[in-house]
Amino acid sequence: MYVKTNIDLLKIIGHAARAAVRTSDAPLRELGFTMSQLPVLIHLSESGQNSQAELVAVLGVEQPSVSQLLNRMERDGLIDRVPDPADGRVRLVRLTSLARLQLPKGRFVLDDVAKQASKGLGEDEKRQLVSLLSRVSYNLGSPFPGS
Repeated sequence: MYVKTNIDLLKIIGHAARAAVRTSDAPLRELGFTMSQLPVLIHLSESGQNSQAELVAVLGVEQPSVSQLLNRMERDGLIDRVPDPADGRVRLVRLTSLARLQLPKGRFVLDDVAKQASKGLGEDEKRQLVSLLSRVSYNLGSPFPGS
């Protein structure tokens, strides 16, 4: 497909992102997750526990948005908050046993959607796509976490 204008580029990126969310939404909801929760869940599964301020920095999302997301996740039994032994004023966020149990299934859903999305692309094309989209994200002032 030939991109006629820079606006077409943004349309394609947005359309692909919405399609990925739409495709993964129902299977993730069956597990008790939403797409917006997955970055938090995956990060906590790798780090163990973090303060809310650390999550804001790592995720690159505004503090009020993270606060609302964590409140919903706590309500849904996916995370809990415990006092930081080093600083009683700080509460650490960690996964509950329910989240740890369901997260591998959520990763499988994402992997399956990624396979569907990249069907017909070779490994070099996938690496190139990741590199290009990472650069686009960086150019827009939002570097992809981990890149």
